[in-house]
Amino acid sequence: MPPIEDHPLRYELANELHARPFPSLSAPCTAAYLAIKQPHDAAKRDRAADLAHLTALLDRYGASHPQPGATHYSGQIGRHVLKWESHTEFVTYTVFTEGVSARPFDLADFEVFPGDWLDASPGMRATSALIRVTPWESKEQTRDETDQWFVSESVAVARVLDDAAVIAGDFRIDTAGHLRFSVNVAPGTGARRIGRIVQRLCEIETYKSMSMLGFARVREMGRQMGETDSQLSRLIGDMTGGAQPAEDTLQDLLRVSAELESLVAQSSFRFGATAAYEQIVNQRISVLREDRFEGRQTFAEFMMRRYEPAMRTVRATKERLDAMADRAMRAGELLRTRVDVERSAQNQALLESMDKRADLQLRLQRTVEGLSVVAISYYAVSLAGYLLYPLTGVLGLSKGMITAAVTLPVVGFVWWMVQRIRKKLH
Repeated sequence: MPPIEDHPLRYELANELHARPFPSLSAPCTAAYLAIKQPHDAAKRDRAADLAHLTALLDRYGASHPQPGATHYSGQIGRHVLKWESHTEFVTYTVFTEGVSARPFDLADFEVFPGDWLDASPGMRATSALIRVTPWESKEQTRDETDQWFVSESVAVARVLDDAAVIAGDFRIDTAGHLRFSVNVAPGTGARRIGRIVQRLCEIETYKSMSMLGFARVREMGRQMGETDSQLSRLIGDMTGGAQPAEDTLQDLLRVSAELESLVAQSSFRFGATAAYEQIVNQRISVLREDRFEGRQTFAEFMMRRYEPAMRTVRATKERLDAMADRAMRAGELLRTRVDVERSAQNQALLESMDKRADLQLRLQRTVEGLSVVAISYYAVSLAGYLLYPLTGVLGLSKGMITAAVTLPVVGFVWWMVQRIRKKLH
């Protein structure tokens, strides 16, 4: 029996589930993370430029190149390990290095990315971070390091994955332009579990930063939405107050509706992406299975206090924009109905006026027909009289008598001919 034919995408789709494994890390180590995004229409960017930029970095270290059209890459660059991923709107570079610097979060840890290579990036930095992974020493040391490295007012600290590690970060940008995270790994924690923790921290920061773009978009839209909402309310008031003709109000309402539809079209992708990124952030925090460390706020609590209000603002703005668009659409439908009713009344009045004019025209036509009979009869009688005048001597009648004798027959004949012509025309 011949084997069953496979779907052409079967292997490609199955392998995609295993294409981006977590890194295997051992403490101590350092991770330098960079996310690059084009400022506009990043989802439609030229991905070949991203690959070219990656290749330029690999050439600096004499490393092998990725496959054409690749969306992920992992390989050795010098004494470091590079992990590169291409996403819908951005690309990420994560470099893992064994050991940690003597000075925590030293700027030299990020020099694995050459300055001129960064300047040639086909986009802009969305976020960058330094992650310091060290073995667990003691609760006191972790507490002291947390107090020393992070801003106490916003730092989040948590024990994760059933006490596999203690993670900390304050989500603030330091003087070098990077965020800082620390990971204190408990003894016996496996290399893949450490890699998952570091990867989750990178993802939390990246998707948090990307979702905040929706908040920035909302602030940009605020003034325009406020002005449009005021115009819409005024136009709806004009519908009931009759301050201006309905057709003029309809034109203004159509203009406002077009502005709202333009706002919806311009922001729909960002709103959708923000919702997806927010969900990823919450999911990544959830899988860490956080427990409180010495009464400090966890990452989930930090997001609830600082991040969630911004996301609620985005959701509320989207709902408000959708509500305004629906309100404009309903108002437009009502106003179009009103205009149609007014036009129907005008058409009815016009038809009545046309009926009256037609009736007057018919009466006038009948009057003209009567006059026409008289006029034609007059000329016909005159002609008949001229024809019969030579017979006055023979018949012994005067001209007046002859004229009187032919008048009635001629008038009757003319009236009959006019009626016959009228019937043929109708």
